[in-house]
Amino acid sequence: MAKGKGGKNLRGRAGRMQGGRGSGRATKGHTRLWGRHAVEAALKNPRRQHRKLWATREGIESLDGELPPDFPVEYADVSDLARLVAKDAPHQGLVLECEPLEDLHLDEVLSGDPTSPIIVLDQVTDPHNVGALLRSAAAFNAAAIVTQDRHAPPEGGVIGKSASGALEVVPWVRVVNLSRALEDMAEAGYWRIGLTGEAEATLAEALPAGPVALVLGAEGEGMRHNVAQHCDALARLPISNAMESLNVSNAGAIALYAVATRDTGE
Repeated sequence: MAKGKGGKNLRGRAGRMQGGRGSGRATKGHTRLWGRHAVEAALKNPRRQHRKLWATREGIESLDGELPPDFPVEYADVSDLARLVAKDAPHQGLVLECEPLEDLHLDEVLSGDPTSPIIVLDQVTDPHNVGALLRSAAAFNAAAIVTQDRHAPPEGGVIGKSASGALEVVPWVRVVNLSRALEDMAEAGYWRIGLTGEAEATLAEALPAGPVALVLGAEGEGMRHNVAQHCDALARLPISNAMESLNVSNAGAIALYAVATRDTGE
């Protein structure tokens, strides 16, 4: 997706754009992504509407494929691109401004493949963790991640870079009420398992053969009480006593692996 043609588009300097050094903010209502995997995946995503690509010549050459001849591209220096991203962010010579992806409704996910698990995040706010969970969700064929709309980070460059392209692949459903969403999942036949270190049962013991929704709580605080009450079971990962807990993205990856390798009795 490289080798931009149409020289009239390849002009100017990225340093003139809004959002000063270290801000990483796109213009109002838009999303800014950076890094080769995140940008390349967004460019290949037919559901994504693009506004402009700033790139070094090396960044353009690193992309897989050809850009459309009329694609809005500006060549820029590495230092120019640094003004468009979060401070010290590894942009790899590519910064893309685009429209956020259209919202998805939970019922669109619940009517999909029941063998694919759903990841539910209860107020997980660190964009690095959400991005890493998206990447693991893509690797283990999860149906979607579900977050509360007010207590989750928006789309952006940090999530996109951490997700390494998975932001364009894994459906992301934002809901107003997470407890109500868990009720909807139960009605659709999903067994809801909340991960917590205080649980008696291990995840392997709690896993059913049918559809599963894995619920992970916020960094430090864990699941809220009301969310835990909407789970069918609570389970823990059998980690060593040498470590008190795992990062939420690591725990999510291990849980997804457990679901992918469980014995379904078939």
